Amino acid sequence: MTNLLQAPARLALAGLLVLLAGCDTVVMKPSGDVAAQQAQLIVASTLLMLLIIVPVIALTLLFAWRYRQSNASATYTPDWDHSTRLELVIWGAPLLIIIALGALTWISTHKLDPYRPLDRIDAQRPVAAGTKPLVVQVVALDWKWLFIYPEQGIATVNELAAPVDRPIEFRITASTVMNSFYVPALAGQVYAMPGMETKLHAVINQPGDYEGFSANYSGAGFSGMRFAFHGLPDADFGRWVERNRAEGATLGRVDYLKLEQPSEREPVRRYAKVDPKLYPAILDRCVDGRQMCQSQMMAIDAAGGLGKGGVQGVERQAWRGTQRAVVAAMCTPADPYGTQAAQP
Repeated sequence: MTNLLQAPARLALAGLLVLLAGCDTVVMKPSGDVAAQQAQLIVASTLLMLLIIVPVIALTLLFAWRYRQSNASATYTPDWDHSTRLELVIWGAPLLIIIALGALTWISTHKLDPYRPLDRIDAQRPVAAGTKPLVVQVVALDWKWLFIYPEQGIATVNELAAPVDRPIEFRITASTVMNSFYVPALAGQVYAMPGMETKLHAVINQPGDYEGFSANYSGAGFSGMRFAFHGLPDADFGRWVERNRAEGATLGRVDYLKLEQPSEREPVRRYAKVDPKLYPAILDRCVDGRQMCQSQMMAIDAAGGLGKGGVQGVERQAWRGTQRAVVAAMCTPADPYGTQAAQP
């Protein structure tokens, strides 16, 4: 009889192991220090919560068995209604857990702030004084990723690379709808939004090829919006840069406007030269030159709206017995990014 009961249990365990064999544990065993700290935070938070969850489940099962109707030996006290010691346990233990979780969350929120520059390479090595991070400008397109390396003067589509043990500063935006930049082995996800720039500081500690993708649904091509991230030794990263310079084309505003058009499952593209004013124009929402840049609109609004600031453009008007300054002169703002060149 015992063997008959053990057989289904063994089959169930074997099936569970088969299912778990397909799980990717990169989130809990990442190759970047920021992601490793985030994994430790998940473990610590889970253990703190289990300090309450496990005893509650165990006591629930114990009480159900101990005070079952057929157990005549259980103490029956229908008039019992209060115990100070029990109340202290019931309220004190969860309160201590909440305080511990709150402190852990507050510390981690500041320590792992994606906008905060890194102060360490890993748990044993701090960032050396004077170390400059690798700057990568990230643009989420429909449905592909554009990576611009302003220091190297190159760009790629759906391929990202960085030297091992060098801090990386990602500057992230989007062309149309909101997306989410996520490399599980590197760090947590950060949203990409049009007209806004978010940041992520991270470091990869082990050479290898990792997967990145969008973790925020953005339309029909969302499922194919993936890219390869290569963690490379310094020498290999230098060769990767030279390869892009040798094989790539030029990425200007007109080329970007074509690239920006929705497409799915794009192959890797390389650009040997990039217009240095392209990313600011993307961020400012005025690559095509047909509309006013976002920063120009804000400058006009700050000056009073629908005009230009300065003494020549300001008039004094009486309003409810008082004097107020209003912007009266209209203007066409200057074109700070040379976007007029992109007009057909």
